[in-house]
This record gives sequence, structure tokens and C-alpha cells, in this order.
Amino acid sequence: MGKYKIGIVGATGYTGSELVRILINHPSVEISVITADSRKGERFIDVHPQFQGIFDAPLVGIEEIDKHKLDIVFLALPHGVSMDFVKDHLDRDFKIVDLSGDFRLSSPDVYESWYKNDHNFAEGFEAAVFGLPELFRSKIKKAKLVANPGCFPTSAILALAPLLKEGIIDKDHLIVDSKTGVTGAGNKAKPNTHFPVVNDNFTAYGVKTHRHTIEIQEVINAYSGAESSVLFTPHLLPVDRGILSTTYTKPTQEVSEDLLNKIFKDYYNNEPFVRLVDQVPSLKQVRGTNFADLYATYDDRTKTIITVSVIDNLVKGAAGQAVQNMNLMLDLDEDEGLAIVPLQP
Repeated sequence: MGKYKIGIVGATGYTGSELVRILINHPSVEISVITADSRKGERFIDVHPQFQGIFDAPLVGIEEIDKHKLDIVFLALPHGVSMDFVKDHLDRDFKIVDLSGDFRLSSPDVYESWYKNDHNFAEGFEAAVFGLPELFRSKIKKAKLVANPGCFPTSAILALAPLLKEGIIDKDHLIVDSKTGVTGAGNKAKPNTHFPVVNDNFTAYGVKTHRHTIEIQEVINAYSGAESSVLFTPHLLPVDRGILSTTYTKPTQEVSEDLLNKIFKDYYNNEPFVRLVDQVPSLKQVRGTNFADLYATYDDRTKTIITVSVIDNLVKGAAGQAVQNMNLMLDLDEDEGLAIVPLQP
């Protein structure tokens, strides 16, 4: 059997380059077309020179997608743009993995409330499956459209979902404190990500209003059957990539370290990319990989369950998880093409 044909829509950003970095070494697929309307006519290496001598495909307009017979199309487009492509192409033969937030939530109304942007394709919400394999693997395998999770939600949901599903935590007391590298803001310059602002600095942002709050809350609720309330605060670290999320929850029953270990092992011991660690993890333990390292403990003094999870925001938080979803959708081994060793130091 020949290799599956892949299209990438939106090649100029960090996510587009990470998709290429992973897919060029994937044994079962080949990149057939890669688009960038803003750089059409140039080569991929003109935008991402680190691929010199490795991958120098031409960048074409989005209309070229329709000229290729493809199996999967990745949408590495901004929020508010992906929905137009999905609206026009959901009935095509290829499957879609959308890395934007356009179809992660439950409805257009919820989307418009949190993203402050009109949504023009309500039918997409009915078709979309939330692409967190550890929770929704069976649905992803059958999906035509997968909404790849946000980076912050990936780290927080993996930590919260088992505890909420087991009913051992107060659903109205879920606190997520997250820190991210600057690449989470994309590759376009912004005042708050300018080097003199970020370097030697540490800031909170999106307090009370960050759009990933509702994504975390809706997904853990759908998975557990609960109606929880999440307080989420992100912070910007002076590093390029990685997310560290610390969650604080209050138990509703007697809790011990042994019980926490059992719960997380029951949920994740057979997961290829969730690693349960016995000491507080750091960003470089997962750098450049699709791993999520998770640590859980119980503070008897304050009666608080504490979890710490780390991911690479561009891999498990974006491109790597998208490839993991692709593998499921194409009935390949889930970890195929993702055997990447963390880069440390």
C-alpha cells in the first residue's frame, strides 16, 4: 500500500513548521501540498530556513488543495478562519484535523461569547470530535472532523478529568494555574511578546476571561457527566516553548497518595504519551515531544490535591497531538512517527 497523502493549510506559523518536522519522518504518510496564501510562490525554506536541504516544497494558494487527492488535511489557521475552510470542504473525501479553536466548544453561541467572533458554520459543531485521544479515542477513530485541543486545555484536562470522573473532588473548586512559553502566542510580533517585555519578566494575562477556560470546563464536564466550574489563569514565561500547569482541587472524601496513584494509573498506565512521574516535572523533560508528564500529590495540611503537568505547547499541545489524531483516523499505530526523545538540556 502507498503512503497516505497529506495537505497542510497554513505553513507560515510555528504549528505549520512543527507539523512538517514531525510528518517528514512519518513512515506512512507524505506531504503532498502545503499552503500559505501570504507567501504563495515562495518555498517552505524561505519561511522556515531550518529545513534547508530537508524539505523545500513550494508554498501554494489554498485553492490548490482541491487539485490533490488527499487523505488528511491539517488546518494550521487562525481562529475564525478555519471555519470557512471546513464549511466549504467538510463534504470532501479527505478528513480534517483543525488546530484552531473554531470547533472545540459546544455551540456557536458559546464560541461567540468567549472568542468575540461570529461563527458561520453551526453544522461543524455536530460533526466535530474533540481530539484528546486519552479521553475520546474511539470517537476520534470514526471522525471526519477532529477539533485539536488547545495547549493549555490539554495539560489541564489530563490532570482534572480522572479526578472529576471518579467523583472525588469538589466540582465547584477547580483551580488551574498555568505557565506558557512565548510561542503559544504565535509567530507574529505583539507588544506583550516583544523581547524586552518578556525577557527577565513574568506576567499573568487573560485573568477571568481567557477562552481556554470554557474549553477546559466543557470537556471535563462532558467526559465526567458533572457540572463543574473552572478558574483558570495563564501566565507568560520568558522561555520559547512549553507549558506547566498546576491544578488545585478539594477532595470530597478521604484521600491518600496511594488512592491518587491508583486513579491516575488506572486511567493512564497504558497511554503511550502520558507519563506518570514520581517527582515534580519540568518543561525540558518533554521539550520537542508528544509526552505529557503528570505528577499528583495530596497536601494533608490544607486538604488539597495538587497536580503538576507539563507538555510542549507546540507538540502535545498542537502539532504532535494532531498527528496522534491522524494516526487514529487512518487506523495506524497511535505512536507512529512520534517516537521523539526530549531535548535536554
